[in-house]
Amino acid sequence: MQKEVIDLQIRLTEQERQLEDLNHEVLRLSKLVQRLEKQYIALQDALQNNFVKPLSEETRPPHY
Repeated sequence: MQKEVIDLQIRLTEQERQLEDLNHEVLRLSKLVQRLEKQYIALQDALQNNFVKPLSEETRPPHY
């Protein structure tokens, strides 16, 4: 009986560690998604306000 309790405690400890690791990963990915959303919005704004010209309108470099 004692061994079973110890085994359960070990499994519980490992699951708690895994849950903490997963939580850290979710937080990291959430921050990444927020940053990418901001970049996407900035890019959309730049395109709508003609800050970025279409490639067909770009001036070719002198070596062409």
